Amino acid sequence: MNAPTNNASAQTQSRKADHIRICLEKDVQFNETTNGLAHYRFTHCCLPELDRNDIDISTNFLSKRLGAPLLISSMTGGTEQAGMINRRLAEVAQNYKFAMGVGSQRVALEKPQVAETFAVRKYAPDVLLFANVGAVQLNYKYGLDECLRIIEMLEADALILHINPLQECIQPKGDVNFKGLLEKISQLCNQLSVPVIAKEVGNGISGVMAEKLISAGVSVIDVAGAGGTSWAKVEGERAETSLQRRLGRTFADWGLPTAECIIEIRTIAPHIPLIASGGLRHGLDVAKVLALGADIAGLAMPFLQAAVLSEAAVYDLAEVLIAEMITVLFCTGNANLEQLKQSGSLQRIQ
Repeated sequence: MNAPTNNASAQTQSRKADHIRICLEKDVQFNETTNGLAHYRFTHCCLPELDRNDIDISTNFLSKRLGAPLLISSMTGGTEQAGMINRRLAEVAQNYKFAMGVGSQRVALEKPQVAETFAVRKYAPDVLLFANVGAVQLNYKYGLDECLRIIEMLEADALILHINPLQECIQPKGDVNFKGLLEKISQLCNQLSVPVIAKEVGNGISGVMAEKLISAGVSVIDVAGAGGTSWAKVEGERAETSLQRRLGRTFADWGLPTAECIIEIRTIAPHIPLIASGGLRHGLDVAKVLALGADIAGLAMPFLQAAVLSEAAVYDLAEVLIAEMITVLFCTGNANLEQLKQSGSLQRIQ
């Protein structure tokens, strides 16, 4: 890969800082399109015949045991603030045995001195940890070597290739050449020794697209459906032209609801490891996506909001999410996650 210019590195780093600021300070959530989970309700069990203290929410994912079916979804890196956020998140992931991803590591290849802001393995030696880079970079001189460096930087267990065509369309100086990417993803999957995770960034992965990605060799799908943070809105806030601002408004609610993505993908791929993310805000949401067929659930915004406050706030959030999940299992009469998935206690109501 050709060395990037200092200006390109600075632009990438500035974009990272902008994303955190905008997500925390601006209204960049979906307004009309939801995650689809409000259409479902658990059937209450008034006599669970369980001791709540015995309920087990641990699970296996990618050959690792997780203390709960939770992924701290990919968010950030590349700035001093991002490094602090990643450290706090990693410490909580280690304590509760959550999985964790980091934000796109492209900036760390362009500017190696910021690699430390991603290097969280020392804080989380035992967690399931995901490296991350944009799939479209495979069309911009990235290849096996760059992906290996990204994985090594994190000592990662898997590599996320995030797929974000809408965001790139609106982002100033976005990378919009997605031609031939599926073949390059296939080649990379065949060359890497770690699993590759295909992840959208909030617009969803349909069953049809999941089938193509799985056929290309992708090992895990993260649906990253609509209903949470709208990256069209985020990039609209960063717009340098009136056209970009207009695109951000027009496509603010573009995407496939998270619930629909899960159902479609499970129909065509019953056994593929499946992560549900996109607008999940609490443990009840987590329980619903698991009952719909996901293996684990990814949350980003709640963890970001907590991590910028304090370490204690992240620990408090983890305790709340766990308590909410256990309460769902208790009040549906299920002792563990497998029972919840098989129980049929989640019903569509609309």
